[in-house]
Amino acid sequence: MKLERRRQPLLPWRQFRRRLISYGTIAVALITVSLGIGVIGYRFFGHLPWIDALLNASMILTGMGPVNPMTTVGGKLFASFYAIFSGVAFLTSFGVLAAPIFHRFLHRFHLEVGKDEDS
Repeated sequence: MKLERRRQPLLPWRQFRRRLISYGTIAVALITVSLGIGVIGYRFFGHLPWIDALLNASMILTGMGPVNPMTTVGGKLFASFYAIFSGVAFLTSFGVLAAPIFHRFLHRFHLEVGKDEDS
């Protein structure tokens, strides 16, 4: 027994752009919160000035690596955990940003395959 599914049309461009903006806002918020955690952690555990804490957090979050060496045990532990967290946060934010684009691509592909099967 074959299940009949109703094919839904692609979302209109105006609604798709709105979806992209909302997902982009979520991705930017995730990066901003992650950067804030890094700045505060480097400031208080690594005893770095605010600007250096921002530089280190930015570099770690983007995968470039640390700038200032950590000299305290707390700073080293924070840098280790923040590096792991940053990798996950960066990939997650990319996934959130790419999800509506990938979904639209798959939806369009599904609609085109469905047209071929109906012929």
